[in-house]
Amino acid sequence: MTNELETQTEQKEPAAKKARRRVKNVSEPQTDQPVGKVRLRLLPIWLRIIIVILLFLVAVIVGLVVGYSVLGDGAASDVLKLETWQHLLDIINGKE
Repeated sequence: MTNELETQTEQKEPAAKKARRRVKNVSEPQTDQPVGKVRLRLLPIWLRIIIVILLFLVAVIVGLVVGYSVLGDGAASDVLKLETWQHLLDIINGKE
């Protein structure tokens, strides 16, 4: 009786493996139509990069103005002057 069970399981295993192989080998039919959809960009990539850089610069300038005028009690227009930054660098380098 055990020999019969062993032979039955041996016979079933190859059939299952063959079925799995058949499933793997099945492919979709070939068509002449394109598979993916072509996406048309409204803004080119180079324009997106320029916009991101400009937004970054605006955010930095707004942050400088808020930090210098609100937190530092200075005039908002002084943050954009070269003399202010030269004075700051002189303090950092120990010239003043």
